[in-house]
Amino acid sequence: MRCRISLLILMAAVLALLISACSSKIYGTVELLDQKLQPMQGESPQGTVIHMINTTATLETASTSAMADEKGKFESEKDALTPGKYKVEASRIGFETETETVEIKGSTRKKLVFKLKKIDEGKRKSIESLSSDADKIVNPGEVNIQPPGM
Repeated sequence: MRCRISLLILMAAVLALLISACSSKIYGTVELLDQKLQPMQGESPQGTVIHMINTTATLETASTSAMADEKGKFESEKDALTPGKYKVEASRIGFETETETVEIKGSTRKKLVFKLKKIDEGKRKSIESLSSDADKIVNPGEVNIQPPGM
């Protein structure tokens, strides 16, 4: 009986060590939607950029990023995340940028699902048509680069 109890305690200790050794991770999927919020057929989410910005860390450790694969899956690199609050942003040219805020502690693992909506061509912004400096802050998902006027 004592042997079984000792074995259970030992197994619990090993399990606790394994769990504490796991690194933090932000992972998930990206799905591309049309204007009617239906999944887009024939357009791969591969290359969608996921920025992970720690708003509570020093500048040197504040940012990391990942890219979605052909199935839309992404994950942070091993040991890239430090504890803190993260602003996680999925962006792709031609689609609305989506942002989520998550808190990472110890060995936290957060799964996120981003559904990026296609921007209607007629609603894209160009910097020339904006009047104030605040309006000219560019969101990577809404960039419409035009050649300079001659």
